[in-house]
Amino acid sequence: MAVTAKMVKELREMTGAGMMDCKKALTSTDGDMDKAVEFLREKGLATAQKKAGRVAAEGLVKVMVSDDEKKAVAVEVNAETDFVAKNEKFQNYVAQVAEQAMDTKAADIDAFLAEPWKFDISESVAEELAHKIATIGENMNIRRFVQVSEENGLIASYTHMGGKIGVLIDVETDVVNDDIKEMAKNIAMQVAALNPRFTNESEVDQDYLEHEKEILTVQAKNEKPDANDKMISGIVTGRIKKELKEICLVDQVYVKAEDGKQTVGKYVAEVAKANNAKIEIKGFVRYMTGEGIEKKQEDFAAEVAAQMNK
Repeated sequence: MAVTAKMVKELREMTGAGMMDCKKALTSTDGDMDKAVEFLREKGLATAQKKAGRVAAEGLVKVMVSDDEKKAVAVEVNAETDFVAKNEKFQNYVAQVAEQAMDTKAADIDAFLAEPWKFDISESVAEELAHKIATIGENMNIRRFVQVSEENGLIASYTHMGGKIGVLIDVETDVVNDDIKEMAKNIAMQVAALNPRFTNESEVDQDYLEHEKEILTVQAKNEKPDANDKMISGIVTGRIKKELKEICLVDQVYVKAEDGKQTVGKYVAEVAKANNAKIEIKGFVRYMTGEGIEKKQEDFAAEVAAQMNK
């Protein structure tokens, strides 16, 4: 496959590697973007993770928590432009979709769209969506939803940048008071800011770890070609531990820590001790608008030129 300037630019944005290194990586991997990222990581030229998914679609993430804080939902509804995302009609519609999702029994989007619309049961969710598309004048999509419930504690939420990011935190606790609610809110803000992949190490998939070890082993051998296997293994183990502290929520450094060292886990333990409570962060949801959807790049000059040449 021919390597284009656009591909080089995309890889550079994803990895932070130099332009020539990106071109070499793409050439060596026949234009396969994922393999090119691995190639750069093995050479020590890219960070441990790709940058956050290529945010492409506009729209809103809406999080909603029940009055008793035992149940919550997050939904993402996409539109074509940020202008529509700021439109009051669109925002009201997204809030209604969240209400629908709070009570849904659907296991996936297809089943969700087929349900009767809560606010007019004579039509389906899909039919109401079609009406909104006709009214607002842009293509729209209910992309995803998730329900979270916690009978033995509470669920906290946080919305960032007016709906660009929505977070839910599942907290199991035998004490629910203002201090613990504040702690849960702070952790939701942590998730929004630092985007962990897992709650704790027990959630980390073994296949993921093995894959990381393979990449880091090649990287270490390239950096230290004279090192023996024991030394390489030590380097890889250290880097894996460092990476886990970055991607596991409870092991991350708490963003509000005064000493810059306290982890989220230790912060939770501190609050638990102060309130004579048993607290466990059971899980979290983090939705970011357009996450992983590639946005069509409009070239208006080329479009006008094409029209003039017709």
